[in-house]
Amino acid sequence: MSKKKWISAALSMAMVTGMLSGAAVTVRADEAEEITWMFWDDLEATEDLITKGYKEVIDRYNTEYEGKYHVTPITTNLEEYDGKLNALIAAGQTPDCFICNPGPNMDVYVNAGSAADLTDILTNQEADWYGTFTDGIFERMTYDGKIMAVPTNFAAACVYYNTEIFEEVGVEVPATYDELLEVCKKIQEAGYAPISCSAGTAWCLSMVAGYLCDRQGVDLGAIASHEANWTDENCIAAGEKLKELSQYFQETAAGDSNDQATANFYNGEAAMLVQGSWAIAQINGNNPDFEGKCGVFQFPGIDGANDPNRMIVKTDNLMMSSTTEHQDAVIALMKTFTDETAQKYTAEVGGKFPIIKNIEIDYDAAPAQLKYVQDIMANATGTFGFYNESLASVEAGDCFDNAMVDIFLGNQTPEEAFQTVQTFYEENVWE
Repeated sequence: MSKKKWISAALSMAMVTGMLSGAAVTVRADEAEEITWMFWDDLEATEDLITKGYKEVIDRYNTEYEGKYHVTPITTNLEEYDGKLNALIAAGQTPDCFICNPGPNMDVYVNAGSAADLTDILTNQEADWYGTFTDGIFERMTYDGKIMAVPTNFAAACVYYNTEIFEEVGVEVPATYDELLEVCKKIQEAGYAPISCSAGTAWCLSMVAGYLCDRQGVDLGAIASHEANWTDENCIAAGEKLKELSQYFQETAAGDSNDQATANFYNGEAAMLVQGSWAIAQINGNNPDFEGKCGVFQFPGIDGANDPNRMIVKTDNLMMSSTTEHQDAVIALMKTFTDETAQKYTAEVGGKFPIIKNIEIDYDAAPAQLKYVQDIMANATGTFGFYNESLASVEAGDCFDNAMVDIFLGNQTPEEAFQTVQTFYEENVWE
C-alpha cells in the first residue's frame, strides 16, 4: 500500500468530530491573517522548559505581528499527536504549520503531498536563511534535493544519573555494558530502582534496544539492502542484553508512560534514566533542585563489539502545509522559532542544542547537563537516529518497537521477536 493510500485509509473522519473543534481558522476583528500551529504538548499546563520556550515564541510572534498575522496553537499529548494530525489532514483541515519527527513519520507527509517544499524559501539568496543553519542539519529533511522541514533544536540520547545515589552506593560511572550491569546490581541491592524506563511508551524501551543493537554492530544500511538480516547473531545478542538489562528497570516499567518514568528519576526513586537531552527541560522544569545532582554519561559500549562512541541524535522539525493560504505568515513563524532569541533560550534554558550558527551561548547560564552532553558529543565518532525513525516505514518502526516490548514482557524470546521483524521485512520491505 502506498503512503498516500495509507494516510487516506488510516485516517478516519470520525476521529475529527468534536475532538479538535478549536482547530478551525477564525476570523479576527483586526483582520490579521490567522494560522494554526500543531504541537504535542500543552503550552499552558506544562512544566517542560522547551515547551515554555515554544509558548514564548508564539506569544512573541503574536505581539510582533499584531494586526498582520496571528497564530493559534492546536495542542494534544505526544501519544495522540500523530493520530489527531492525520485526522485533520484527512478532513481537509491540515494545520498551516505542524511539528514532526524525522524519518518515516516525515516521509508520510512528504509522500502524501501534505507538506510544502521549502527549498526556494530557505535558499533565496537575498534572505540567505539557509546559511544561518548549522552545516548538515537538513540532511534528514531533504527528499530528492528538496528541503521539506525546518529544525527547531537538536538533541542527543544519553544516560542521566543521580550523583547522590551513585555516591551513597559507592559506584562509578560505567564505561562498558558489563560494568553497567554491576552498577545496576549494587544499586538494586541498596534499595533503589537502577534504571527508570517506560515500556508503556514503546519508543523509550526501543531507544535502549537501539543502542544495544548499534553497540552489537547491527548495520541498518545492510539490513535495508538485505545484505544482513534481523535474525543475525548480533540482533539476537542485542535482544538478549535488553532482556538482561530490563531486570533492573523499576517494577512499574510495563505500564509507566515516558512522563512517569522521567518523574521516577527526578523524584529520586531511580538512579538512572536513558533519554534524549530533551529530558533536561522536563527534569529541570519539574524539579529545579535536581539539576545539581544530575550527571550524564554516554550509553556504554560492549567489550569486543562495535564503536562505543556513536550517538543517537534527533531534531524537532516544523513542516508547512502544502495547502496553506498563508505562506508568508507561516514562514514568519518558522523564522521566529529559529531566530537568535529562540535559539538562545533553547540552549540556555531548555538544555538542547541550537540549530543556527554564529550564536553565542552562555554555557555557564545553561543547564549543567547540557555541558555534559556537549562534552560527550565532542568525542562522538558518528550518529544515528531512533530505530523507529530509521527503518523502512512507520509500520516497520512500530513492528520493531512492539517486538522489543514483547522481549521485555516475556511474550517472545529474542529469537522470536527478531523473527517477527524479519518476517515483516520479508513481506513488506525486501523485494
